Amino acid sequence: MTTPSSRTAVLDRPDAPTSGDLSFPRIVASEWIRFRSLRSNLWVLLITVATMVFVSVLIGWAATTEDAGEQPTGTAASLVTSGISLGQLTVAVLGVLTITGEYTTGMIRSTMTAVPRRLPVLWARVVVLAAVVAVVSAIGVALSHLATLPFQSEVGVTLDLSDGETLRILLGTSLFLATIAVFALAIGSLVRNSAGGLAIVLGILLVIENIFAVIPMTFFQNVGAFLPATAGGRLLMESETLAMVAETSTTPQLTPWQGYAVMLAWVVLALAAAAALLRRRDV
Repeated sequence: MTTPSSRTAVLDRPDAPTSGDLSFPRIVASEWIRFRSLRSNLWVLLITVATMVFVSVLIGWAATTEDAGEQPTGTAASLVTSGISLGQLTVAVLGVLTITGEYTTGMIRSTMTAVPRRLPVLWARVVVLAAVVAVVSAIGVALSHLATLPFQSEVGVTLDLSDGETLRILLGTSLFLATIAVFALAIGSLVRNSAGGLAIVLGILLVIENIFAVIPMTFFQNVGAFLPATAGGRLLMESETLAMVAETSTTPQLTPWQGYAVMLAWVVLALAAAAALLRRRDV
């Protein structure tokens, strides 16, 4: 993801961090320059927003057709955040490539020469990636709301920003996607390979969690409830849905914020492992 020209541009800037001035804010500023200098990052973010809006519009349109009948449409919050399933895939790709791109091009050596202590680079990338994904996710939710306004009126739902559950779902979307992106960055830092990192992250999100959910064995059902996306996804579920799941399932039931805490624990463990290996391995 990092080209020689973009990294050189960062290092050549007069305000870029040098060996004599390695304050963390300056390292974050350098990483922000690097991040926004890559067109591929911009394209992935645009695709994320477009995907979120498209899925929300599609579901809103489907709810107004004759085929929908008397089926429940959920709340306006669930409608405008319905594109998160595809959005998490694009931000996962972004998270992996944010770190593995430099290993592919070999520019990671220039980065670590500029910041010999190494770990501040990892933390700076976490800060930049999480902030950017959170803001872009919020923009995606806002645009999804505007795009689905005609459908909301037809199905009789409105977005009530004074409702605590609505705010939890809307803000939770940004938190969830930002956390997925950081988790993917940590995995990418561990394996240092784009294909391998993507395979692991997408395998966890799309394969392992879905397999555990459908295997009719208590062990897999119980463990599956604590996998990152499954646990974190409870932050985005409506109260009625949570109550329905609790009545029909024998698996451990986490509250929305307990589920997000479990997701954060996965991220912390992955980042801790990535930080330990970053200090020990050669670049």
